[in-house]
Amino acid sequence: MNTSDTAQWSGDDQEWWDWYMTLANNPPIDADTAEPAPAKPNTRAASDREVFTALDDPYELPSAATAFYRRNGYVRLPKVIPAQVIAALAARADQLLFDAHGTARPGRFLALEQLWRRDSLMLMVALSRRIGDIAAQLMGVDAVRLYHDNLLSKEPHCGRTPWHRDRDHYPLASTAVCTSWIPLHDVPAGMGPLACLPRAAVTAELLSIPVTVQDRSYDDRVAAELRSRGVAPDARPFEVGDVSFHAADTFHTAGVNRTTAPRRVLSSTYYEDGTRVIDQPTMLSGSWPDFLPGVEPGALASSHLNPVVGTAR
Repeated sequence: MNTSDTAQWSGDDQEWWDWYMTLANNPPIDADTAEPAPAKPNTRAASDREVFTALDDPYELPSAATAFYRRNGYVRLPKVIPAQVIAALAARADQLLFDAHGTARPGRFLALEQLWRRDSLMLMVALSRRIGDIAAQLMGVDAVRLYHDNLLSKEPHCGRTPWHRDRDHYPLASTAVCTSWIPLHDVPAGMGPLACLPRAAVTAELLSIPVTVQDRSYDDRVAAELRSRGVAPDARPFEVGDVSFHAADTFHTAGVNRTTAPRRVLSSTYYEDGTRVIDQPTMLSGSWPDFLPGVEPGALASSHLNPVVGTAR
Protein backbone atom coordinates (compact mmCIF):
# COMPACT_ATOMS: atom_id res chain seq x y z
CA MET A 1 0.00 0.00 0.00
CA ASN A 2 1.36 3.42 -0.95
CA THR A 3 0.95 5.70 2.07
CA SER A 4 2.52 8.88 0.74
CA ASP A 5 0.63 12.02 1.67
CA THR A 6 -0.47 12.61 -1.94
CA ALA A 7 -1.39 9.04 -2.93
CA GLN A 8 -4.90 7.94 -3.81
CA TRP A 9 -6.47 5.20 -1.67
CA SER A 10 -6.57 1.87 -3.51
CA GLY A 11 -8.25 -0.48 -0.99
CA ASP A 12 -11.83 -0.87 0.14
CA ASP A 13 -13.46 1.17 2.88
CA GLN A 14 -12.95 -1.34 5.73
CA GLU A 15 -9.28 -1.64 4.81
CA TRP A 16 -9.10 2.15 5.04
CA TRP A 17 -10.51 2.12 8.57
CA ASP A 18 -8.19 -0.70 9.64
CA TRP A 19 -5.26 1.40 8.43
CA TYR A 20 -6.57 4.71 9.74
CA MET A 21 -6.94 3.47 13.31
CA THR A 22 -3.20 2.70 13.34
CA LEU A 23 -2.58 6.47 13.21
CA ALA A 24 -3.71 6.83 16.84
CA ASN A 25 -1.23 6.42 19.66
CA ASN A 26 -2.78 3.60 21.67
CA PRO A 27 -0.99 1.82 24.51
CA PRO A 28 -1.86 -1.86 25.02
CA ILE A 29 -5.38 -2.40 26.34
CA ASP A 30 -5.91 -4.85 29.20
CA ALA A 31 -9.01 -6.86 28.32
CA ASP A 32 -9.17 -8.18 31.88
CA THR A 33 -10.11 -4.73 33.21
CA ALA A 34 -13.13 -4.25 30.94
CA GLU A 35 -15.97 -2.15 32.30
CA PRO A 36 -19.54 -3.44 32.18
CA ALA A 37 -21.60 -2.46 29.15
CA PRO A 38 -24.58 -0.14 29.61
CA ALA A 39 -27.83 -1.96 30.23
CA LYS A 40 -30.02 -2.45 27.19
CA PRO A 41 -33.27 -0.53 27.55
CA ASN A 42 -36.46 -2.55 27.65
CA THR A 43 -38.01 -0.62 24.78
CA ARG A 44 -40.35 -1.76 22.03
CA ALA A 45 -38.83 -1.42 18.58
CA ALA A 46 -40.72 0.95 16.30
CA SER A 47 -42.33 -0.31 13.11
CA ASP A 48 -40.90 0.77 9.75
CA ARG A 49 -43.77 3.24 9.39
CA GLU A 50 -43.06 4.71 12.82
CA VAL A 51 -39.37 5.03 11.95
CA PHE A 52 -40.18 6.91 8.75
CA THR A 53 -42.68 9.22 10.46
CA ALA A 54 -40.26 10.12 13.26
CA LEU A 55 -37.36 10.78 10.89
CA ASP A 56 -39.52 12.84 8.53
CA ASP A 57 -41.01 15.05 11.25
CA PRO A 58 -39.28 18.46 11.59
CA TYR A 59 -37.26 19.11 14.74
CA GLU A 60 -37.66 22.43 16.54
CA LEU A 61 -34.08 23.60 16.61
CA PRO A 62 -33.52 26.13 19.42
CA SER A 63 -31.71 29.31 18.39
CA ALA A 64 -29.31 28.74 21.28
CA ALA A 65 -28.27 25.41 19.74
CA THR A 66 -27.51 27.06 16.40
CA ALA A 67 -25.48 29.75 18.15
CA PHE A 68 -23.57 27.09 20.11
CA TYR A 69 -22.76 25.16 16.92
CA ARG A 70 -21.49 28.21 15.08
CA ARG A 71 -19.39 29.32 18.04
CA ASN A 72 -17.95 25.92 18.97
CA GLY A 73 -18.10 23.87 15.76
CA TYR A 74 -20.34 21.18 17.23
CA VAL A 75 -23.55 20.78 19.17
CA ARG A 76 -25.34 17.95 20.93
CA LEU A 77 -29.13 17.91 20.68
CA PRO A 78 -31.30 15.93 23.12
CA LYS A 79 -34.26 13.73 22.26
CA VAL A 80 -33.90 14.06 18.51
CA ILE A 81 -34.86 10.44 17.87
CA PRO A 82 -37.39 8.47 19.98
CA ALA A 83 -36.10 5.49 21.94
CA GLN A 84 -38.38 3.08 20.02
CA VAL A 85 -36.84 4.24 16.72
CA ILE A 86 -33.33 3.81 18.11
CA ALA A 87 -34.29 0.27 19.20
CA ALA A 88 -35.37 -0.59 15.65
CA LEU A 89 -32.22 0.91 14.14
CA ALA A 90 -29.99 -0.86 16.67
CA ALA A 91 -31.52 -4.25 15.88
CA ARG A 92 -31.01 -3.69 12.16
CA ALA A 93 -27.43 -2.54 12.75
CA ASP A 94 -26.71 -5.72 14.72
CA GLN A 95 -27.93 -7.82 11.81
CA LEU A 96 -26.02 -5.86 9.16
CA LEU A 97 -22.76 -6.12 11.08
CA PHE A 98 -23.27 -9.81 11.77
CA ASP A 99 -23.91 -10.45 8.08
CA ALA A 100 -20.76 -8.56 7.12
CA HIS A 101 -18.32 -9.55 9.87
CA GLY A 102 -19.66 -12.44 11.94
CA THR A 103 -19.12 -12.38 15.69
CA ALA A 104 -15.37 -12.46 16.50
CA ARG A 105 -14.38 -8.81 16.24
CA PRO A 106 -12.62 -7.67 19.47
CA GLY A 107 -10.30 -4.70 19.10
CA ARG A 108 -11.48 -3.63 15.66
CA PHE A 109 -13.21 -0.55 14.34
CA LEU A 110 -15.81 -1.74 11.86
CA ALA A 111 -17.54 0.45 9.31
CA LEU A 112 -20.26 -0.17 6.76
CA GLU A 113 -21.00 2.65 4.34
CA GLN A 114 -23.62 3.45 1.72
CA LEU A 115 -26.07 1.22 3.55
CA TRP A 116 -28.91 3.48 2.43
CA ARG A 117 -28.53 2.00 -1.03
CA ARG A 118 -29.47 -1.51 0.11
CA ASP A 119 -31.38 -1.32 3.40
CA SER A 120 -34.76 0.34 3.88
CA LEU A 121 -34.22 1.49 7.48
CA MET A 122 -30.75 2.87 6.75
CA LEU A 123 -32.24 4.74 3.80
CA MET A 124 -34.74 6.40 6.16
CA VAL A 125 -31.84 7.63 8.32
CA ALA A 126 -29.57 8.84 5.54
CA LEU A 127 -32.38 10.64 3.70
CA SER A 128 -34.09 11.81 6.89
CA ARG A 129 -35.64 15.25 6.48
CA ARG A 130 -35.46 15.69 10.25
CA ILE A 131 -31.68 15.20 10.35
CA GLY A 132 -30.96 16.88 7.01
CA ASP A 133 -32.93 20.00 7.93
CA ILE A 134 -31.03 20.30 11.21
CA ALA A 135 -27.74 20.14 9.29
CA ALA A 136 -28.86 22.87 6.86
CA GLN A 137 -30.11 25.10 9.65
CA LEU A 138 -26.98 24.70 11.77
CA MET A 139 -24.75 25.61 8.83
CA GLY A 140 -27.05 28.40 7.65
CA VAL A 141 -27.33 27.16 4.06
CA ASP A 142 -30.37 26.79 1.83
CA ALA A 143 -29.97 23.08 1.15
CA VAL A 144 -27.64 20.16 1.88
CA ARG A 145 -26.73 17.04 -0.06
CA LEU A 146 -25.72 13.66 1.34
CA TYR A 147 -22.04 12.74 0.98
CA HIS A 148 -22.33 9.29 2.55
CA ASP A 149 -23.72 7.38 5.50
CA ASN A 150 -21.90 5.14 7.98
CA LEU A 151 -22.58 2.42 10.48
CA LEU A 152 -19.62 2.59 12.87
CA SER A 153 -18.87 -0.07 15.45
CA LYS A 154 -16.02 0.40 17.93
CA GLU A 155 -15.69 -3.13 19.19
CA PRO A 156 -14.72 -4.05 22.78
CA HIS A 157 -11.06 -3.18 23.54
CA CYS A 158 -10.77 -1.06 20.41
CA GLY A 159 -8.43 1.87 20.97
CA ARG A 160 -8.74 5.61 20.48
CA THR A 161 -9.76 7.16 17.21
CA PRO A 162 -6.93 9.48 16.13
CA TRP A 163 -7.28 13.24 16.45
CA HIS A 164 -8.49 14.66 13.16
CA ARG A 165 -10.65 17.18 11.34
CA ASP A 166 -13.06 15.91 8.72
CA ARG A 167 -12.02 18.67 6.32
CA ASP A 168 -8.73 16.79 5.87
CA HIS A 169 -10.69 13.72 4.76
CA TYR A 170 -13.62 14.91 2.69
CA PRO A 171 -12.61 16.11 -0.80
CA LEU A 172 -15.15 18.94 -0.65
CA ALA A 173 -14.22 22.54 -1.39
CA SER A 174 -16.54 24.12 1.16
CA THR A 175 -16.60 25.11 4.82
CA ALA A 176 -20.29 24.15 4.96
CA VAL A 177 -19.84 20.45 5.69
CA CYS A 178 -21.07 18.69 8.81
CA THR A 179 -21.56 15.20 10.17
CA SER A 180 -24.29 13.74 12.37
CA TRP A 181 -23.45 11.19 15.10
CA ILE A 182 -26.36 9.05 16.29
CA PRO A 183 -25.59 6.56 19.09
CA LEU A 184 -27.67 3.39 19.03
CA HIS A 185 -27.55 3.05 22.85
CA ASP A 186 -26.26 4.97 25.84
CA VAL A 187 -22.56 5.75 25.47
CA PRO A 188 -20.88 6.07 28.90
CA ALA A 189 -17.40 7.53 29.31
CA GLY A 190 -15.76 4.10 29.26
CA MET A 191 -17.23 3.29 25.86
CA GLY A 192 -15.43 6.05 23.97
CA PRO A 193 -17.96 8.81 23.24
CA LEU A 194 -17.28 11.35 20.52
CA ALA A 195 -15.03 14.09 21.93
CA CYS A 196 -15.06 17.50 20.22
CA LEU A 197 -12.71 20.41 20.81
CA PRO A 198 -14.42 23.83 20.98
CA ARG A 199 -13.17 26.31 18.40
CA ALA A 200 -12.01 28.69 21.15
CA ALA A 201 -9.41 26.09 22.15
CA VAL A 202 -7.90 25.96 18.64
CA THR A 203 -4.65 27.91 18.44
CA ALA A 204 -2.28 28.83 15.63
CA GLU A 205 0.12 26.22 17.01
CA LEU A 206 -2.53 23.52 16.70
CA LEU A 207 -3.39 24.54 13.15
CA SER A 208 0.28 24.56 12.15
CA ILE A 209 0.76 20.85 12.88
CA PRO A 210 1.19 19.16 9.49
CA VAL A 211 -1.24 16.39 8.66
CA THR A 212 0.56 13.21 7.67
CA VAL A 213 -0.41 9.65 6.80
CA GLN A 214 3.09 8.30 7.37
CA ASP A 215 2.88 7.61 11.11
CA ARG A 216 1.23 8.61 14.40
CA SER A 217 3.01 11.95 14.65
CA TYR A 218 -0.09 14.06 13.93
CA ASP A 219 -2.12 12.38 16.68
CA ASP A 220 0.84 12.60 19.05
CA ARG A 221 1.49 16.28 18.38
CA VAL A 222 -2.16 17.34 18.67
CA ALA A 223 -2.51 15.46 21.97
CA ALA A 224 0.76 16.92 23.29
CA GLU A 225 -0.18 20.48 22.35
CA LEU A 226 -3.52 20.17 24.14
CA ARG A 227 -1.89 18.61 27.22
CA SER A 228 0.60 21.45 27.38
CA ARG A 229 -2.28 23.92 27.74
CA GLY A 230 -4.38 21.74 30.01
CA VAL A 231 -7.15 21.60 27.39
CA ALA A 232 -9.57 18.67 27.11
CA PRO A 233 -12.32 18.05 24.55
CA ASP A 234 -16.02 17.79 25.36
CA ALA A 235 -16.33 14.03 25.90
CA ARG A 236 -19.55 13.85 27.88
CA PRO A 237 -21.50 10.58 27.78
CA PHE A 238 -24.45 10.26 25.37
CA GLU A 239 -27.96 9.10 26.15
CA VAL A 240 -30.32 7.32 23.77
CA GLY A 241 -31.97 9.88 21.49
CA ASP A 242 -29.07 12.37 21.60
CA VAL A 243 -27.65 13.39 18.22
CA SER A 244 -24.43 15.30 17.80
CA PHE A 245 -23.43 17.42 14.79
CA HIS A 246 -19.87 18.56 14.17
CA ALA A 247 -18.43 20.82 11.50
CA ALA A 248 -15.69 19.71 9.14
CA ASP A 249 -13.14 22.02 10.77
CA THR A 250 -13.78 20.68 14.30
CA PHE A 251 -10.95 18.77 15.94
CA HIS A 252 -12.30 15.56 17.42
CA THR A 253 -11.38 12.12 18.64
CA ALA A 254 -13.09 9.30 20.54
CA GLY A 255 -11.81 7.27 23.44
CA VAL A 256 -11.03 3.62 23.98
CA ASN A 257 -13.98 1.26 24.27
CA ARG A 258 -13.18 -0.27 27.66
CA THR A 259 -16.51 -2.08 27.95
CA THR A 260 -17.63 -5.58 27.03
CA ALA A 261 -20.02 -4.40 24.29
CA PRO A 262 -19.51 -2.65 20.94
CA ARG A 263 -20.12 1.10 20.66
CA ARG A 264 -22.41 1.52 17.67
CA VAL A 265 -23.29 4.73 15.88
CA LEU A 266 -25.04 5.81 12.71
CA SER A 267 -23.50 8.78 11.00
CA SER A 268 -24.19 10.80 7.86
CA THR A 269 -22.22 13.64 6.31
CA TYR A 270 -23.89 16.60 4.59
CA TYR A 271 -22.54 19.45 2.48
CA GLU A 272 -23.95 22.62 0.98
CA ASP A 273 -25.67 22.18 -2.36
CA GLY A 274 -23.40 23.72 -5.02
CA THR A 275 -20.13 22.53 -3.47
CA ARG A 276 -17.31 21.32 -5.72
CA VAL A 277 -14.72 18.57 -5.27
CA ILE A 278 -11.23 19.80 -4.42
CA ASP A 279 -8.65 19.73 -7.20
CA GLN A 280 -6.32 17.16 -5.58
CA PRO A 281 -7.91 14.55 -3.31
CA THR A 282 -5.46 12.32 -1.40
CA MET A 283 -5.58 8.96 0.33
CA LEU A 284 -7.01 10.67 3.42
CA SER A 285 -10.20 10.97 1.38
CA GLY A 286 -10.44 7.19 1.21
CA SER A 287 -12.66 5.72 -1.50
CA TRP A 288 -14.37 9.05 -2.26
CA PRO A 289 -15.20 8.18 -5.92
CA ASP A 290 -17.58 5.54 -4.51
CA PHE A 291 -19.57 8.35 -2.89
CA LEU A 292 -19.38 10.75 -5.84
CA PRO A 293 -19.43 8.40 -8.85
CA GLY A 294 -18.57 10.02 -12.16
CA VAL A 295 -17.50 13.27 -10.50
CA GLU A 296 -14.00 14.48 -11.33
CA PRO A 297 -11.74 16.61 -9.12
CA GLY A 298 -12.75 20.25 -9.42
CA ALA A 299 -16.26 19.37 -10.64
CA LEU A 300 -19.60 20.01 -8.98
CA ALA A 301 -20.15 17.49 -6.16
CA SER A 302 -23.44 16.19 -7.45
CA SER A 303 -24.28 12.66 -8.58
CA HIS A 304 -27.23 10.31 -8.32
CA LEU A 305 -25.83 9.24 -4.93
CA ASN A 306 -25.90 12.78 -3.51
CA PRO A 307 -29.55 13.80 -3.22
CA VAL A 308 -30.68 16.97 -1.50
CA VAL A 309 -31.86 15.73 1.91
CA GLY A 310 -32.44 18.89 3.93
CA THR A 311 -33.25 22.56 3.66
CA ALA A 312 -33.18 25.54 6.00
CA ARG A 313 -36.93 25.96 5.37
